[in-house]
Amino acid sequence: MEKINYTCIVCPKSCKGELAVGDDGSLEATGFDCNNGKKYAVNEYTDPKRMLTTTVKVKGGIFNLLPVVSGDEISKSKLMDCIHSLYTIEAKAPVKAGDVVVCNILDTGVDIIAARDIKAK
Repeated sequence: MEKINYTCIVCPKSCKGELAVGDDGSLEATGFDCNNGKKYAVNEYTDPKRMLTTTVKVKGGIFNLLPVVSGDEISKSKLMDCIHSLYTIEAKAPVKAGDVVVCNILDTGVDIIAARDIKAK
């Protein structure tokens, strides 16, 4: 049986716990203060996900780069591919915060959203 220690990042409490991985693949989370910690540990082991924040190029704007954020978490296994895909994107000014810059990036089901307004020149 493998045991992995985790510190939950779901809330500011940052409780610590342990995930036991059985030889049969069973998972048991213990020591966390709430169910959020247990769920976090299982998800972190089976399919870790992260929010994506980066910038994309802007054409015709008062700034050359637009900060963007994913509308939901993206699997870490697809994160770098999504970032490389965003390097090829060029938004056109004007852009408003909340605008969808890329819909369903790389078939993840997650939209990439503008994080600020960019006015046209």
